[in-house]
Amino acid sequence: MPEINVRKEYGKYRIQRAREDLDAAHLLFDNGDYCIANNRAYYAMFHCMRAVLAFDGFDSSKHSGIIAEFRRRYIKERVFPVEISKMIGSAFLIRNASDYDDMFIADREETRTQIENAEFVYRELSEYVNHMTENMEE
Repeated sequence: MPEINVRKEYGKYRIQRAREDLDAAHLLFDNGDYCIANNRAYYAMFHCMRAVLAFDGFDSSKHSGIIAEFRRRYIKERVFPVEISKMIGSAFLIRNASDYDDMFIADREETRTQIENAEFVYRELSEYVNHMTENMEE
């Protein structure tokens, strides 16, 4: 398991990446690029989960592994509300459709919902990351 300072740096870096993806999702949405906005909204959530899991020294090369471990450690244990799990699941499905389905047409209102959900996830998880960064013993 990486040392505490390394885990803190991973957490901070990944939460910063999440913010960048969220900002990009907003710009893409405003430009009418809904499929790509869905992608960035999902990746914002993904980077948030990886930021939180960094404090446990956990990472995975598979998205499903990150989601499963986050749910096991943080949703099942009620660290975060179950609605976050539902938001992540929805974002994962829509991101896959946006990226891989030839005839998928992203809906403006659904994309808006995905971005709002990503903002909620970001607020909740970045608060946790900030708390952990400030309070982890070195």
